[in-house]
Amino acid sequence: MGIGMRELVVILLVVLLVFGAKKLRTIGSDLGAAVRGFKKSMNEGEDEEISPPPRRIRTDEPDAEFAEAPKTPREAGQKSDRSA
Repeated sequence: MGIGMRELVVILLVVLLVFGAKKLRTIGSDLGAAVRGFKKSMNEGEDEEISPPPRRIRTDEPDAEFAEAPKTPREAGQKSDRSA
């Protein structure tokens, strides 16, 4: 069940009474400007050239060497100093 013509007219009359004719005109022009700006930005995005692909990291160099971090007592298999 959709909105019929009567319901649409009632909604428009209520909106007209709440906002007033001058405010509705302003809202309509602002909404139109926003839609035009959105369409313009979408068209500009399509016109832009695709940027070059990102540079790849060379894999022919050896990996960095890091000192091994000290193990925690739990990882080393030792009991912790706390007793429960």
